[in-house]
Amino acid sequence: MPRVNMVQALNMALREEMRRDPRVVVLGEDVGRMGGVFLVTEGLIEEFGEERVIDTPLTEMGIVGVAIGMAMYGLRPVAEIQFIDFIYEAFDQIVNNAAWMRFRSAGMYKVPLVIRGPCCGGIRGGMHHSQSNEAYFIHTPGLYVVMPSRPYDAKGLLKESIRVDDAVIFLEPKSVYRTVREEVPEDDYTIPLGKGRVVREGDDVTLVTWGAMVYVAEKAAELAEKRRGWSVEIIDLRTLFPWDKDLVVSSLEKTGRLVIVHEAWKTLGPGAEISAYIAENHIDLLRGPVKRVASYDTPFPLVHEKLYMPNVARIYRALMEVMEW
Repeated sequence: MPRVNMVQALNMALREEMRRDPRVVVLGEDVGRMGGVFLVTEGLIEEFGEERVIDTPLTEMGIVGVAIGMAMYGLRPVAEIQFIDFIYEAFDQIVNNAAWMRFRSAGMYKVPLVIRGPCCGGIRGGMHHSQSNEAYFIHTPGLYVVMPSRPYDAKGLLKESIRVDDAVIFLEPKSVYRTVREEVPEDDYTIPLGKGRVVREGDDVTLVTWGAMVYVAEKAAELAEKRRGWSVEIIDLRTLFPWDKDLVVSSLEKTGRLVIVHEAWKTLGPGAEISAYIAENHIDLLRGPVKRVASYDTPFPLVHEKLYMPNVARIYRALMEVMEW
């Protein structure tokens, strides 16, 4: 079983799905001869040709618009947005067409479309190459929103995303593209959308997170255990909509304390919805307030990334506040 990084795992998923299903096509800026700016689509054009690996003009509106038409007429396109920060040009098409077409047509049309691209900070990309904009899409009925944290999950989640009959926003935290390696099976497997995983078991406090923040959360949990003897359970949601409510609630039944960590802005970020759900439905499980650790409500800075994004110190402080309540 090969040890691969997330870029290689995503490439494996695309290659396997294109071999399995001739309806799967890939399109986007530089996805062909160049293999994508991060090389996720490297080598695909040599195997599948220009009719299935399509280099497009520099127009996110065009990429997504064409992909929606492809999906409505029977193909299963995977559209790459070179940096997810530039997806806003296609926002109208994603919300008003891709997400709602099945509902608007009473099921006559489906849009089995994956829109994937690199997201989040950690590589000093500045404000236009570092955004965590998942909350915009979580707010839209009809879209799945996915963000893997490791190569194994990236492959299984992307394969499942290609196979479902609805539009999927597939966000790839670029800071872990090449920094994490693990064994990934070469055979076929999928991971169901909407199911999280327990990264680290614990009894004292539940820490919910996703994407690159999983690794920061692990360091904070290790520090809390070393210094205070606290046992922190870490949940990686993997799918942000629909998120795994049952997994979070079952953990809270054990710990009674909740900290949520994400790179997205704090105000109306995904953590706000998780907090509200717990407050409305399971407040009796809580022994203290829910704490959110997020990026600040400002544009992403070019410098001081580690202070702007959630870090070990900020997460540790939140753990202290809920444990000492």
